[in-house]
Amino acid sequence: MSGIRRPVNALRMREFNTTIDIAAPPSRVWQVMSDVDRWHEWTPSITSIRRLGRESFGVGTKAWVRQPKFPPALWKVSSVEPGKSFTWVSTAPGMRVVGRHSVEATAIGSRAILNLTYSGLLGGLFARLTRGITERYIGFEARGLKARSEDPTFRHAGFS
Repeated sequence: MSGIRRPVNALRMREFNTTIDIAAPPSRVWQVMSDVDRWHEWTPSITSIRRLGRESFGVGTKAWVRQPKFPPALWKVSSVEPGKSFTWVSTAPGMRVVGRHSVEATAIGSRAILNLTYSGLLGGLFARLTRGITERYIGFEARGLKARSEDPTFRHAGFS
């Protein structure tokens, strides 16, 4: 075998997950979670989301998402389980990113589960390079979702 080493870590899939309990019914959390046009109001990890087309949110919905420190990304909804979850996908050369957002009932209200999976030739490498900010952003999104679900007037105050 030659002395050439493959960048194994760059080829692996990388996942980020967070879970948060919310003192609101799943229907309320779903309402906030699926209203992607307003995410910028409750999480500083989103600068803007501009949906393409005027159809209601569902499979096939496309949106340009702008986040601080990341290039704009086109996301396309690939699956929806109304009132429970949605998954959307963004691709770039050598990379595929899948975001899954779900809510389930608990004894005190709801639990939201946020998952981001990077794959592809460059996906694992990109995820590794941006791990800190990705973990920070998914935390912002979980805390913002909780705050907006529990208090409809909540608006984030920027990065903290």
